[in-house]
Amino acid sequence: MAKPKVFITRQLPTELASLEQIVTLEVWRQRQPPPYEVLLEKVKTIDGLLCLLTDRIDCQLIEAATSLKVISIMAVGYDNIDISAATARHIPVGYTPGVLTDAT
Repeated sequence: MAKPKVFITRQLPTELASLEQIVTLEVWRQRQPPPYEVLLEKVKTIDGLLCLLTDRIDCQLIEAATSLKVISIMAVGYDNIDISAATARHIPVGYTPGVLTDAT
């Protein structure tokens, strides 16, 4: 069975080797976030998306992501994600509430 495909919209300050053992991973390595058009093309073939608050995950993008099974955001909020569209497609959305509590 093929490994699930995951796209990460930024380089993360962490080691991804353990994740690469269980998924086929692609990381956007450029300094700027991926343009919406690139993201729209990438989601057509992925199972998982790890994004940041600056990535627009709207209804159009979610509808184009025919294989998408999960959306994760490395942020406290999720205003950039169309939760209604994700819910309609039964795609769970994970985020990191409370991650800044100790820092604050």
